[in-house]
Amino acid sequence: MRLSHVIAALEELYPPEWAESWDAVGLVCGDPDQEVGRVLFAVDPVAAVVDEALEWGADLVVAHHPLFLRGVTSVAATTPKGRLVHRMITSGTALYTAHTNADRADPGVSDALARAVGLTGDLRPMVPADDDPRRGLGRIGELDEPVTLREFTARVAAGLPATAWGVRAAGDPDRTVRSVAVCGGAGDSLLDTARAAGVDVYLTADLRHHPASEFAEHGGPALVDAAHWATEWPWLADAERRLAAASPEAGKLETRVSTLVTDAWRLHDEGAL
Repeated sequence: MRLSHVIAALEELYPPEWAESWDAVGLVCGDPDQEVGRVLFAVDPVAAVVDEALEWGADLVVAHHPLFLRGVTSVAATTPKGRLVHRMITSGTALYTAHTNADRADPGVSDALARAVGLTGDLRPMVPADDDPRRGLGRIGELDEPVTLREFTARVAAGLPATAWGVRAAGDPDRTVRSVAVCGGAGDSLLDTARAAGVDVYLTADLRHHPASEFAEHGGPALVDAAHWATEWPWLADAERRLAAASPEAGKLETRVSTLVTDAWRLHDEGAL
């Protein structure tokens, strides 16, 4: 399958115009006319993922996070990102990014996160898109049965890949949880949205001390914070399935979801309490 056809299928699923204005999505390197037989899905376009792609013989890496978010004047192999670009071009491995356009898709990153932690039935966006209320940022749904915050936190830990960051919660451990808001990746910008939605708990990543502390003081939902990488990883399998179903030709592609833990945090020590 030509790379240009794979890109067309991906952009049908995750249109680039859905991305935030500051984002950088689409083809990073690769010849649109090259043939693609193997596709690797990963959260981060980092050296370890490129190692995996080259070892497996991938023709294309579909990454969630962009390699470049700001303009550059050089991709010389004197920098980590420059070396990565050189390795991919030399090996004939293309790189494509679907970031905030995948966050806003229906289904998208937060849908996959919601399903991974046990939300069932219909999901609705926390912030619906202006032109389509079915898609947008974050998702809100319900659990089949109410559980305590302690039990929900354990469910999140079991449903997401393990990381050194782990899963932590703010709130009464015995609080009842039924309605849940989730946002894959950094979601502290939606704290007020979660409160206004009246949910029992808000699950996201990268929560900072002061916003979380102030949020807890005002009452409202409990907070569950997981590793950024872990909250976005469930989307990879969903993107893999959707690409395979996009056309008979795409269904013949050999695909793989990277299980490499590329979260930045590698060690965790609780210390003395």
